[in-house]
Amino acid sequence: MDRDDEQLLRRRVYGADHDHPGPRPGRRYAELVGGPLDGLLLDVTGWTRQEAGTGVALATELGQFGAGGRAVYEPRPEDAARFDWAGDTP
Repeated sequence: MDRDDEQLLRRRVYGADHDHPGPRPGRRYAELVGGPLDGLLLDVTGWTRQEAGTGVALATELGQFGAGGRAVYEPRPEDAARFDWAGDTP
C-alpha cells in the first residue's frame, strides 16, 4: 500500500455510518474540495458519467442555511476524483 492509499483510508466518507466512517474496499470516491464538507469523500460507486457530471447538493447543517440546507459540489472538469464547492442552497 502506498502513502496515498494510506491517507485515503484515514478519511471520512460523507453520509457513512459513525461506527465505520472510512472508505470501503471496492468502492470509488471523489474528494469534496472547499465549503462546509471540505475534505470528506463522496461515494460515487456506480455513478454514470452523466450522473457524476451534473454535480450534487448534499445535506449539511454546516452551510450558510444551517439545518435543512445543502452544499452544492460540482465535478472538477480536469479531475473527476474531486468535486469543488459551488455554494450553498436552502
